[in-house]
Amino acid sequence: MITLGLTGSIGMGKSTIAAMFADEGVPVWDADLAVHRLYAESEPLKAKLVETFGDVLTDGVVDRVKLSAALKGEAASFEKLDAIVHPATVADRNRYLAEHADAPLVVADIPLLYETGAEASLDKVVVVSAPADVQAARVLARAGMTEAKFEAILARQMPDAEKRARADFIIDTSKSLDDCRDAVRLLIEKLTSLQDTPA
Repeated sequence: MITLGLTGSIGMGKSTIAAMFADEGVPVWDADLAVHRLYAESEPLKAKLVETFGDVLTDGVVDRVKLSAALKGEAASFEKLDAIVHPATVADRNRYLAEHADAPLVVADIPLLYETGAEASLDKVVVVSAPADVQAARVLARAGMTEAKFEAILARQMPDAEKRARADFIIDTSKSLDDCRDAVRLLIEKLTSLQDTPA
């Protein structure tokens, strides 16, 4: 199996590319979905969050609005949150990879891939990217999004240029959907053919 990390800053089209991999039959582990599931189902995780941030539950599920309020936008609070949530998501990803051990290629969709050092446990990384003006237009078109929120999110993410420099592969999503799908298919073909090459 080859494990491919998929990442990209907000508004770069990462979810669209992840869906294209899934459409091609590639198993995709989604970090955001894993966190949502853990917030609902993991009693140890919920207990740690309540112990650290107070009452952040609604009907026994982590309430993201309450959690966001408890974080108060403070860097130290985000660090505490990451220290609690990150190990749980890594364990969830490892379980997923074990369940799909027979697949030739598995994608791990991780928004903060480089920020959390996840690339160290993956074989390759593809970064989804687009010009800054395209990114800004996409993000600011979202309901409830403001310039200030956008800047705050970007501040927590590694700059796109640095991600591109570190990537093994880059998919430019400013092109058409057909071009993006072709790029995904080409990358799948390239990575799965590596397994047929003698070491």
